[in-house]
Amino acid sequence: MLSKTSRIDYLIYLKSLLSSIHMENSVKNLEEQIAFLQQEISQMSNELYSQQKEIKELKKEISNLNKKIDEMDGEIASEIFKEDKKPPHY
Repeated sequence: MLSKTSRIDYLIYLKSLLSSIHMENSVKNLEEQIAFLQQEISQMSNELYSQQKEIKELKKEISNLNKKIDEMDGEIASEIFKEDKKPPHY
């Protein structure tokens, strides 16, 4: 049978061991959370890049459409101007 001092030492050892195990679990949990967050950040970064690329393409398309509209407006205005002229026999 263990003496009182030996039992106290054993209990202190067990408490220390449990603290170590708890600390290892905490560290493992933190490492898992960090890995998950790194993956999420990477995924969000890729998505953001994709969205920025799409926005750039859409802006270019809008600019091209505006140019076409301006050209069509010019053609329509020129046609109206031609139609408004009186024929030479008047």
